[in-house]
Amino acid sequence: MDQRDKATTSLSGAVSEEIGALLAPVDADLERRYPGDPGTRRPVHTVYVPGDAFDAGTVRSWGDRALAALDEHAPDAASFAAVLGLSGALAEPVYSRVRAKLEHEPVEDLRVDFEDGYGIRRDAEEDEAAARAARLIAEAHRTGTAPPYTGIRTKCLEAAVRERGIRTLDVFLTGLLDHGGLPEGLVLTLPKVTYAEQVTAFVRLLEAFEKARGLPDGRLRFEIQIETGQAVLAADGTATVARMIQAAEGRATGLHYGTFDYSAALGVSAAHQSSDHPAADHAKAVMQVAAAGTGVRVSDGSTNVLPVGTADRVHEAWRLHYGLTRRALARAYYQGWDMHPGHLPTRYAAVFAFYREGFEQAADRLARYVNRTGGDVMDEPATAKALSGYLLRGLDCGALDPAEVAPLTGLTRTELETLAAPGRHRRDTP
Repeated sequence: MDQRDKATTSLSGAVSEEIGALLAPVDADLERRYPGDPGTRRPVHTVYVPGDAFDAGTVRSWGDRALAALDEHAPDAASFAAVLGLSGALAEPVYSRVRAKLEHEPVEDLRVDFEDGYGIRRDAEEDEAAARAARLIAEAHRTGTAPPYTGIRTKCLEAAVRERGIRTLDVFLTGLLDHGGLPEGLVLTLPKVTYAEQVTAFVRLLEAFEKARGLPDGRLRFEIQIETGQAVLAADGTATVARMIQAAEGRATGLHYGTFDYSAALGVSAAHQSSDHPAADHAKAVMQVAAAGTGVRVSDGSTNVLPVGTADRVHEAWRLHYGLTRRALARAYYQGWDMHPGHLPTRYAAVFAFYREGFEQAADRLARYVNRTGGDVMDEPATAKALSGYLLRGLDCGALDPAEVAPLTGLTRTELETLAAPGRHRRDTP
């Protein structure tokens, strides 16, 4: 070594210690508030089924009805590709995967709805429906027929329906425990949240239930639905949704955009209420920034245009849903709501096409990054994280196969997970 290049310093070790002490509270705050993505599987959608309509055959029925819609309106890969504008190279792999998905796992995330989709009923009727939902979900998990994620949406914590929402949650959770325990993948949804204090109140409610039944602290977690303007922007001009995440005290798993309630709250006319309206884009952008780094995931909403009726009407609704889903994926909203079995074919077609059309390039870029072989793109660790996350999501939903990804990346799944979440281990529970 040339002596002229010998490293010398001017600062004492005490300076570094002083800086460390100064920033210790910030380090702790960063770790607490921004732990990063949990690394769990992420469902591509949430299916909402009213509490009185949910039964033991719901999931299989949705899959069968979606397959029947394909058989009637797009019986082969070529016809389905023609409706959606899929390229020839994607037509067969997407279509075959869509059918396989509908046969084996038609629903990834199921929410039994006791809010808007259920309405106001007699107390005894809602009690019975909540207890039945708990029993059926417990049985489905015992028999291995449950979706990866299941749960309920209760009524909100506004004064008019607060007691009913609390009771339904209590009946449902108590029922699950009475029928064998809380299943993995349990998700609770709190709708129409306007103030961070409502999130705090829900946390206190869950704490009380955990204490009453001897559950570990933090076992119960929940999604926050963003359906009002005040949930995005508070009276003082701050982003309410950011405070809601902190008010959840680590229990929030997601922020779900409510397309129609939010649009109506802002005065958007019914004909223009859609997930691609500028008002929707603004709300979701705020949600996305507020959630970044917190481990809370953002979900898009739904379309209310149903694929029913004549072939032309079904195809038109399919194209709309496919386009909205692809648009959401490009904006990093990797989950949305599906309200009808006829939406499942285009949900999975959009998701599978999104991952399949880009996976070879993503795999090549990742391999070049890991092997330091260069290429026409100079990638950094943050991009490698995004590339590996993209491939993992494609694997989790069935768009990609390990036998396809491993040869192109030269990486095992564990190595992909390490790149996607450096320093963290993927968990199996939400």
